Amino acid sequence: MSEDKNQSSSEKLENSGFIAKFTEISVKVGNWVYLRSLRDAFAVILPVFIIAGLGVLLNNTVFTWIFHGETLAKVQVFGNAINNGTLQVAGLLVAPMIGYALAKNKGFSNPIAASAMSLACLMIMMPQTVSLGTVASAGAKMSTVTGGLSYLNTGTQGMFGGIIVGLLATGIFIKLSSYKSLQIHLGDNVPPAVSSSFSVLLPALILMSLFALIAALLAGFFNADLINLIKTWVQEPLRGFNTNIVGFCVIYTVANFLFTLGIHQTVISGTLMDPLVLINMNANMTAYASSHSFAHIPNIITTSFVSSYTLIGGSGSTISLIIAILIFSKVKSSRQVANLSLAPGLFNINEPMIFGYPIVFNLPMMIPFVLFPTIGSIIGYYATLVGLVRRTVVLVPWTTPPLIGPYLATAGDWRAPIVQLIIIALGVVLYLPFMKISERVAKVQAEEQNA
Repeated sequence: MSEDKNQSSSEKLENSGFIAKFTEISVKVGNWVYLRSLRDAFAVILPVFIIAGLGVLLNNTVFTWIFHGETLAKVQVFGNAINNGTLQVAGLLVAPMIGYALAKNKGFSNPIAASAMSLACLMIMMPQTVSLGTVASAGAKMSTVTGGLSYLNTGTQGMFGGIIVGLLATGIFIKLSSYKSLQIHLGDNVPPAVSSSFSVLLPALILMSLFALIAALLAGFFNADLINLIKTWVQEPLRGFNTNIVGFCVIYTVANFLFTLGIHQTVISGTLMDPLVLINMNANMTAYASSHSFAHIPNIITTSFVSSYTLIGGSGSTISLIIAILIFSKVKSSRQVANLSLAPGLFNINEPMIFGYPIVFNLPMMIPFVLFPTIGSIIGYYATLVGLVRRTVVLVPWTTPPLIGPYLATAGDWRAPIVQLIIIALGVVLYLPFMKISERVAKVQAEEQNA
């Protein structure tokens, strides 16, 4: 029997030239230094937004159960203060973090300086006037105030501006700093901290002057500013595609397919999707914190939506597969893997299942692993759209167990865990036949090897 005939379908898939090329391209995209820096920066500031979710949950759920009237208003200062230090400065936080991450990933010797330059350039690009609405006896009118910053620009709506300015400013700063003619050297007797500061003085001057010139030209000739232009022409169109149900499902389908090839799905979803759904999440938290109502929550697809309906128990929503194995499988090895994977799976950690069962390069299991998250997303999306469940307004940690996560994410909507439970049950039904096929294939392969 030839070597080709001895190969299983999974081995043939693994050795496919198309798969190898597709894998190579995907890894290159995921490891592109700018996308990797974006992912690293958001990983650093994610705890800040989780804390913001805690403040929103306390202010609008827990405190409203316990306190009323003036007492409620006083204790809600606690959550409002957290909101001011998290969501309302999200744009300001993301720029220096991206600057630092990009500088580190490019091997730049002074990442702190790059971080500072990113923040400085973002502030340079901020509008220098703020429109203020006032109510007089004659009616409402608008006035312009100078010397102030608007939360509309520093907060969640300004995050994409922070991303772009952070990437541009850091890239230019690193390039300018590489020219020896722009480096000021003070000699060996000067403390290293002072010497490193002066070595980037001229690059910093050129960089900040460049951004100031752009700000002046936009304001003088177009009565505009870069932050709002980015919001209008870049952020909203991109977010509109990636976070509508079609674009969302396409990206996660590709991401989960990559995981079946051994490439973690965050290579795609972590760079193309996570920053945008986090922006949506922060916008929802901000709207809920300010209105204390679900009437005007803007977004359905958010970070908490993903953990509630798309990735239940981890990528591929493998909690359903674990349940299917424990209930219906009689194969000892499968049950052992499922038992070992159950505890981490309850906290959305499913690498033991993906690589231990395995799902990677296991052709029968690749099909439900790729398709089921899309089905769960569609169910969750339309259940939210028609009002069966509330929109997510609290950013819960991704390790929050199933049923608890959607309940907290929707600020106590008991219907959200029920929808998630329906998705999990549907997943058991979907995974079951492919699980049986996979076990049968494994049995035949074992018999052939022992023959």
